[in-house]
Amino acid sequence: MGKSVRLNEIYSDQLLAEERVGKLASGLDREWGAKEARFFSAPGRSEIGGNHTDHQHGRILACAVDLDMLAAVSQSNSGEIRVYSEGFGPFSISLKELDPAKEDEGTPKAFLRGVADYFVRNGRKVGAYDAYMDSQVPAGASLSSSACLAVLFGEILNGLYNDGDCSPTFLALAAKWAENVHYGKPCGLMDQLASATGGFIAVDFYNEADPAIEKIEYDLKEHGYALCILNAGGSHANLSDQYASIPGEMKTVAQYFGKEYLSDVTEEEFYTRIGELRGKVVDRAIMRAMHFLAETQRAKLEANALKEENLRYFLSLANASGYSSETLLENIAPADENERSLALGIGYAKAILAGRGACRVQGGGFAGTAQAFVPLDFLDEFIERFERLFGKDSVYVLNVRPYGAIEVLN
Repeated sequence: MGKSVRLNEIYSDQLLAEERVGKLASGLDREWGAKEARFFSAPGRSEIGGNHTDHQHGRILACAVDLDMLAAVSQSNSGEIRVYSEGFGPFSISLKELDPAKEDEGTPKAFLRGVADYFVRNGRKVGAYDAYMDSQVPAGASLSSSACLAVLFGEILNGLYNDGDCSPTFLALAAKWAENVHYGKPCGLMDQLASATGGFIAVDFYNEADPAIEKIEYDLKEHGYALCILNAGGSHANLSDQYASIPGEMKTVAQYFGKEYLSDVTEEEFYTRIGELRGKVVDRAIMRAMHFLAETQRAKLEANALKEENLRYFLSLANASGYSSETLLENIAPADENERSLALGIGYAKAILAGRGACRVQGGGFAGTAQAFVPLDFLDEFIERFERLFGKDSVYVLNVRPYGAIEVLN
């Protein structure tokens, strides 16, 4: 058996955790007739720094959080992978048909088939199993439920058929392959790597096939702050084109300099020749390249600030990251002129904080959630005031989870 952790080491509320695994085991028996279960977990993630830098092979700072997806799993001889997911129902794939399927795009089956496809293409073992799973990772909260799901499917194959030998980077690459090739989402590698690895991680994606990963030990609570996700509402529907426009426009700038990714363009070269760009690419592409060049360096500074326990500097960098995302990257408000929930949420949170802590966009942007670092002695008041505008349970208070994707021993 490879990596594993006991139930009481990963969940703070032991009673709720035991009820949860019991419910999943019963569901596995009821849905698939499996009497014995193994349990696998993958956490959601929060981007801390490096907004929209990973897809240009830049730097990021991210962490796994204590909301996860958990599955009760049993090996089978059916030749299929069959999953029942609470909220989605059953879906399955045949292990004889792992090539991308058009009808899978935008569905959970794409993650299931895509991960197995990557394992086979890269010389790893796959096999049939049945699973019954649930999720604590809320969809649309920019905690990357899609990457979490794909990583979970990889960890199940890793534990059942590969003796737990697949590295977090391999699992992340398998999940990214599933998202890019099978699901149809042009994402980078940050979300998957944070879920697969656990804890705070600083990553340089210059060599995406073998990214440089550094785990950072830091306890926000010990330093008097809570990590909060602020759900400002707003729909993520019909935003795929806006998400895709960011890497697309950044690449037009890189291509002007004869490069594939902006990480290959130096700041000096960019600003020396910036006057040549106007008319060759749209103005917003230039602005987004400016964001990237500053943000990828800022992510490195944020990681160093945590390592040096310089929280004041870290918070100032987090605020600067949010300002750059809003003014240069322009991923705060969607195209619909009547939809400003995210911008409203960030502006209101900053008004409440009044210079304390930090607030910035969470994840891809455009709609949904913001991220705030809130002083613990002000947390209750902050939540009460934010919920006046956005309603009950619009603030998620999270902890950093030290474990990435892993088998959980009951």
